[in-house]
Amino acid sequence: MSGCIFCRIVSGEIPSQKIYEDDRVIAFKDINPRAPVHLLVVPRKHLASVLELGPEDSDLGGHVLHVLGQLARQEDLAGRGFRIVSNCGQEGGQTVDHLHFHLLGGRRLGAMG
Repeated sequence: MSGCIFCRIVSGEIPSQKIYEDDRVIAFKDINPRAPVHLLVVPRKHLASVLELGPEDSDLGGHVLHVLGQLARQEDLAGRGFRIVSNCGQEGGQTVDHLHFHLLGGRRLGAMG
């Protein structure tokens, strides 16, 4: 997806503050952080949202969660608490149509719901 900003970050066309990468995902600092720690974990495979995940992607979902846990420990959030968010669709607050997960922490986060 040539117009997708996250695809361009994954390909290296747009620079980012990478924190982690492997053959399936890349993690980098959010350019507009909402918390002291605000990282994005983005699959290299372009999927618009969780609605496009298919049975063939089940290992990807597990891998993303593993990486998020690894990053939470790396950023010293594990004992303090953190939030994982994936917005879906316009009313869900999704602004980039490429599946991604926010890891937020480093301060007390307000209750949701």
